[in-house]
Amino acid sequence: MKKLRHLPYGFVVLMLLLFSLIACRSKEKKEMLTDAESRFVIQKIKAKGKIVASTDFNSINYFIYKGEPLGYQYELLKSFSDYLGVELEIIVNNDINKAFECLNNGFCDIVAMDLTQTYSRSKKYDFSVPILQARQVLVQKKPLKGAKWQCVRNPLQLGGATIIVQKGSVYADRVRNLQEEIGDSITLIEDPTSTVEELAFLVSKGKIKYTICDEHVAKVYQRNYPNLDIQTAVSFPQNMGWAVQKGSTHLRHAMNDWLTQYKTTRQYKLTYNKYFQQSKASGFAHSEYENISKGIISPYDKIIRKHSREIGWDWRLLASLIYQESAFQPDAVSSNGAFGLMQLMPQTARKYRVSQYSHPDGNIKAGVKYLVLIEKQFEDIPDKDERIKFVLAAYNVGIGHVMDARRLALKYKKDPDMWSNNVDGYMLQKSNPKYYNDSVVLFGYCPGKITYNFVNEIYDRYYHYKNITDK
Repeated sequence: MKKLRHLPYGFVVLMLLLFSLIACRSKEKKEMLTDAESRFVIQKIKAKGKIVASTDFNSINYFIYKGEPLGYQYELLKSFSDYLGVELEIIVNNDINKAFECLNNGFCDIVAMDLTQTYSRSKKYDFSVPILQARQVLVQKKPLKGAKWQCVRNPLQLGGATIIVQKGSVYADRVRNLQEEIGDSITLIEDPTSTVEELAFLVSKGKIKYTICDEHVAKVYQRNYPNLDIQTAVSFPQNMGWAVQKGSTHLRHAMNDWLTQYKTTRQYKLTYNKYFQQSKASGFAHSEYENISKGIISPYDKIIRKHSREIGWDWRLLASLIYQESAFQPDAVSSNGAFGLMQLMPQTARKYRVSQYSHPDGNIKAGVKYLVLIEKQFEDIPDKDERIKFVLAAYNVGIGHVMDARRLALKYKKDPDMWSNNVDGYMLQKSNPKYYNDSVVLFGYCPGKITYNFVNEIYDRYYHYKNITDK
C-alpha cells in the first residue's frame, strides 16, 4: 500500500478501471454456459426424467378447464417433453422478471411464454426459432353509439395519454419508444400485479383507458370482451419464442429441431386453432367452472376443502382423486355400478348410508370416510406421502391386491413401505403369471397397470392444481 501511494493518481485510476472492466467481463462470461455446462443441462434433464418450464397462468397459455390442465404453451411443452422422452414439470410465474430469475438460478430449464425476442433479451438469453410472429396493438374500449370521442387510430394521438402495461414486459419499452417517436409525453405505468389479460379486462370495464398486448392474444380477449378495440398497431411484427440460458446450445438445438418439425404437423395447426381461432377459446375463459383469477377447480371446491380436513389431505389431492373417478360429474355411473363423484360401490355406499340420489356433499363425505378406513390398514407405513399413494391404489383396486404387491416387493428386496420405484413396480407385475402365481400372492391376478396409472395420473394432476390454487 505504501508503494501505491507514490504512484501517479492517473495511473491508479486507470488500473482501477482496468480491474473493473476485467471483473465485468468475467461476470459476463459466467452468464454464458460453457459447452460442457451446456451438455450437462440436457444430460441432467434426461437423468432426472423431467424438464422444468416456467410459464404464465392465464386463459390461453396454461389453465385448468373442467379439472384438466390445458393451454397453448402447456400443450406445446407437453409435446416437447414427449419428444425428449421425459416428464413435464410446470412452474407458474406471471411476473416475467421472476420467470427469468427462475431460469438464471437454474430452477427451470425453459421460459415458455409469449416472449418477444428483443436485442436486449438476446444478449442475456438464447431463444428458440420463432414460434409466432405478432405485432403489438393498442387495447382500448370501443365508443358507444353517439359518443363524441373516437378510438385512437394514429399513435400521434397518444400524446398526453396514460398507458398501463404489465411490469417487465416489452410493452413498456414500446411505450418509451413511442414517446420518442411522436415527440410528446406519454405517462407509462408498469403494473406489478396485473397480467396482460387482467389489464385487458380492466379496459373493457372502463377502469383504465389503454393497455398494450400482442395481436394474436388481443383477438382472443376481444372475443371474450366484444367492446374492446384492437385495430391500432403500435409496432411492426416481432419474433416470439422460448428462452433458455445463454450458451445452452444443446437444449436449444433439441428445442429447435423439434419446433421446426412440429410446426409443420397437423397437431400444431389444431393446437393453434383451438386457442387462437376457434370460438371455443373464449369458452375456456368464460366456463361456468373456470375462473382464472380465483383458481377454481370445480363446482365442489368448498365441499372438497371441508371434507379433506377429515382425512388430513391437501384438498387439491382429494380433488384430483374425484376428477379421476368421475370428472366432477355427480351423476356418473360406471359399468360395474359405482356411482357419484367418488364412484362408490353400492355395498360401500350402503355402509355409509348414501345412495345414487344423495347430494354431492354426502357422496364426498362417504368417500372420505372410506379413505380413512383404508388408511388405517397402512398405518405401518411411516411416510405420510407414500402412505397416501398406497391408499389411492387400494381405493382403485382393493387392499388385498396392494398387500400382495407389498409382499412381492419384500421378497425381491425392495422397500414394501415405498410406493414409488418399489411397490408400484410389483403392482404392474400383478398381471404377469410369474408373479400373480407366486406363493406370497394371496389375491391372484389384477390389471396392475390400471392402478399404476391411476396413482400417477392423480399426482400429475395434483401438481397442476397446486400451480393454480391456494392451499
